[in-house]
Amino acid sequence: MLDRFNIRIHLAGWPFIFTFLVMTVVAGLLWMPNYVIGGILTVWCVYFFRDPERATPTRPGLIVSPADGKVSQIAPAIPPVELEMPDEPLERISIFMNVFNVHVNRIPVDGEVATLGYRPGKFLNASFDKASEENERQAIRITTSDGRDIAVVQIAGLIARRILCSLDRGQRVRAGERFGMIRFGSRLDVYLPKGVAPLVAVGQTAVAGETVLADFGSDEADRGGEIR
Repeated sequence: MLDRFNIRIHLAGWPFIFTFLVMTVVAGLLWMPNYVIGGILTVWCVYFFRDPERATPTRPGLIVSPADGKVSQIAPAIPPVELEMPDEPLERISIFMNVFNVHVNRIPVDGEVATLGYRPGKFLNASFDKASEENERQAIRITTSDGRDIAVVQIAGLIARRILCSLDRGQRVRAGERFGMIRFGSRLDVYLPKGVAPLVAVGQTAVAGETVLADFGSDEADRGGEIR
């Protein structure tokens, strides 16, 4: 049935879906209306862990979005210290994922995983600016073939309690490849190399593996945006 409706489920979701199904059956045996409530929750669980295919643009120099969600902020910020990058501000694009977005994360650019750094922390609302500093996070630095560094940071949110990252240091990666997910609402930050301008605007909806966040070869000025 999932294939019929073109729904692919992330491997990490199956234990949760099975648990929801079992709980629905048990609760329904105790009280019939629980079948409806449990069924709705199980369907939502399947929906949350969906993992659709994406068509990633492959031209060299493009940086694609690592997450589905809304661009909540674009501003200079210093990358996390665990990435061992220069202590200077870089343009940071923050993408907020709500519980209805696809939560599978994708590689933004071709390159090699240079650094991985995990830091435990709080579980503040991921839409808050201070979440970048205080929340639990998994930071990733990818170095391109021409020596540019792109930083991607998975940040846990108010409901999110588990960050999944399947990458290893030294691993070669390609833009659009899946590398992990954050369960139940969260945020991703992307730090662009110095001199590279964002090609998205605050409030824009990004699609993981498809939306172009920036382009090494572009000399376009920062984009503005407005709700229409």
